Amino acid sequence: MDVVIIGAGVVGAACAYYASRSGLSVAVVDRGPVAGGTTGAGEGNLLVSDKEAGPELDLALLSARLWQDLSAELPGAVEYEPKGGLVVAPDETTLKALRHFAEGQRTAGVVCAEVGPEGLRELEPHLAPGLAGGFHYPQDAQVQPAQAAAQLLRASGATMHLGEEVTGLLLESGTVRGVRTSRRTLRAAAVVNAAGTWGGRIADLAGTTLPVLPRRGFVLVTEPLPRVVRHKVYAADYIADVASDSAALQSSAVVEGTPSGPVLIGATRERVGFDRTLSTDALRRLAAQAAALFPVLADVRALRTYHGFRPYLPDHLPAIGPDPRAPGLLHACGHEGAGIGLAPATGVLVAAALTGAQPPLDPAPFRPDRFGP
Repeated sequence: MDVVIIGAGVVGAACAYYASRSGLSVAVVDRGPVAGGTTGAGEGNLLVSDKEAGPELDLALLSARLWQDLSAELPGAVEYEPKGGLVVAPDETTLKALRHFAEGQRTAGVVCAEVGPEGLRELEPHLAPGLAGGFHYPQDAQVQPAQAAAQLLRASGATMHLGEEVTGLLLESGTVRGVRTSRRTLRAAAVVNAAGTWGGRIADLAGTTLPVLPRRGFVLVTEPLPRVVRHKVYAADYIADVASDSAALQSSAVVEGTPSGPVLIGATRERVGFDRTLSTDALRRLAAQAAALFPVLADVRALRTYHGFRPYLPDHLPAIGPDPRAPGLLHACGHEGAGIGLAPATGVLVAAALTGAQPPLDPAPFRPDRFGP
């Protein structure tokens, strides 16, 4: 093979898809099923609204365009829904901060419009009264994450090795030349680490480091309802939670309806290692915050909850591209809660690095060796 990709989540799937389109032969290895890790525990958010002007927003805007292309290339398969986002402010002070945030985003190419209290009610009739205003982001969208990963992998034509844990990397004169799994050896000219939260372990196998940590998050799923929530709606404090370095529990409800009826309510963040314990505190917070935004949800039943681990890196930017400390190894991990949204642009950058093509944006901010020992 030209390249072996470790990880069958949406980031690994996007890397496989764009590498294959560049003419490379691809194998994908995962210790579990397709979308068995962070991808399967995600909401499918494709957000530009929560990112300040800078490298991550550039990556998100490129991905937003690519997801539109993919929705045409894989029609219906990824359940792409360009529903738009709505960020709301409870008071004038917060609205002023949102206004400043949006000004920076516009310079980077984000489309957004300020909305007053009456405009909020027109966009979302069931929103709580008394909000000062907000901003509407038409570029925010949604996909079904597990479906998206599966369809990208199918379209890539990659050779799949599921249920096979990577136990080692093949090293020849210090260069990575393939992987060993629990069942076989796969030789390749390059290896891509798209192992998400476990990306640090793959780096260790190559004798290098990547400080990926798990950040646990919960999502609530309600009973099916009429379309009472039309957009992705969240309060402005969600933006601060995304950018926070705190290990403590943080929650700010992101509320959105789905075509099938249930309302999704996410998301919490906390660094507790790989502890999968159900946190009733986190779920109570989410439920209370969602009902505060949409009082109509107060008496609605939550049918289930799910949770997973987001791959957190200290500067909140993913690691994308070749690792100069381990020739032959490329990274595509550390996207935290934005991996589904950022997957296509990540795949394009990785494919460009593999083939020597000109990348569509500057990959330097995502260098895997930017962290200290």
